[in-house]
Amino acid sequence: MIVFDQARRPILAIGSAGGAYIIATVAKTLLENLDWKRDIQSAIEAPSFANRNGATELESGTALEALRPPLEAMGHTVEPTHIPSGLHGIAIVGRRLFGGADPRREGIALGE
Repeated sequence: MIVFDQARRPILAIGSAGGAYIIATVAKTLLENLDWKRDIQSAIEAPSFANRNGATELESGTALEALRPPLEAMGHTVEPTHIPSGLHGIAIVGRRLFGGADPRREGIALGE
């Protein structure tokens, strides 16, 4: 996905090889980076969550598992699970590029 600012300049490019979780991991990263102002690497590394028209899935072994009781109290079916991602991204800030790569899979962001 390529995100543009109001002047139609690209500010973010992200994508994932996560299969069934591509939409969820891309959406999570957009929220983390654009709305919550986290840098691209931190946004990518943040725990993942999804709902693919069934149970609400929370990335197992992360702080998100603490949301299980309140979500179940609201009637959600919740499943902690492994959520594969392979999200990589580039944030464009001014004239600088910042890369991020998901540590859950292979790949790193390099640059000078």
